[in-house]
Amino acid sequence: MQATVSQQKKKSAGFRLKKALKRYWQLYLLLALPVLYVLIFSYKPMAGIQIAFKKFSAREGIWGGDWVGFYYFAKFFDTYKFWEILRNTLVISVYQVIAQIPIPIILALCINCIRNKGYKKTVQMLSYMPHFISTVVMVSMLMQLFNTRSGLIVLMFRSIGIEIGDIFASPAAFPHLFVWSGVWQNAGWGTIIYLAALAGVDPAQHEAAIVDGATRFQRCIYVDFPVIIPTMVILLIMDMGRVMSLGFEKVYLMQNDLNISASEIISTYVYKIGLTGSADYSYSTAISLFNSVVNLVLIILTNAFSRKVSGSGLF
Repeated sequence: MQATVSQQKKKSAGFRLKKALKRYWQLYLLLALPVLYVLIFSYKPMAGIQIAFKKFSAREGIWGGDWVGFYYFAKFFDTYKFWEILRNTLVISVYQVIAQIPIPIILALCINCIRNKGYKKTVQMLSYMPHFISTVVMVSMLMQLFNTRSGLIVLMFRSIGIEIGDIFASPAAFPHLFVWSGVWQNAGWGTIIYLAALAGVDPAQHEAAIVDGATRFQRCIYVDFPVIIPTMVILLIMDMGRVMSLGFEKVYLMQNDLNISASEIISTYVYKIGLTGSADYSYSTAISLFNSVVNLVLIILTNAFSRKVSGSGLF
């Protein structure tokens, strides 16, 4: 009896699937393209993860080589650079997440309060523009601004009797320079999602708040801000999933022998181990896998904490 019911359910599910495919075949065909892209470029390369547990040989390929287990992970944990690299990665990443959360929210709330449409569009456009500056150009701009001989910011401080020295040579200044230049570059772009969320605010709530005598600032805090909290939580969870994956290009371009103690992070170390010097692919893959596992753990923990505290999460 149970087998018959199970077969009927399977037939019913198969019928519904065929009916949906026949009715919405255009949508499924459109969906097939990104699915194929993910399968080919995201899941298929994951077969290469196995070389983190093998002594890789280019002649034998990823399916060859001798298994060494967790040898390369232990090698990374035992290296004298491990704690320095991990500390730099976490400090810069967490600092970046904390700094980048409030600025786009404040900017979005301020832009949403602007009544003049022309001025509002101008502010939006000017705040978005830095996002389209390439990483190489951005770092070049920073080098020019903080040039010890002709940099604009250095000369401004020097004119009031303050000598700031070579910022790019200071390990202590590296995290601040990296994070706040990124905040300036991406703050306007980050407001797009928040402005879209604010567009869904019911005008009746503002009208009721005005009748109750609420000021514009109070309406921002008690009417607009609660609407973007779920969006803020989702973006925070996604950011926490990238805590260990700082942008390689910008860090590498800003890195030099004088600030290496504060600028050497996991991604730059993997590049140096895997593609320069000894080109140890197994070792660099093991480090990258460790990095990905930590990111996965962080995103799961952040999502669980968010669900417990706010009731909303990514999954």
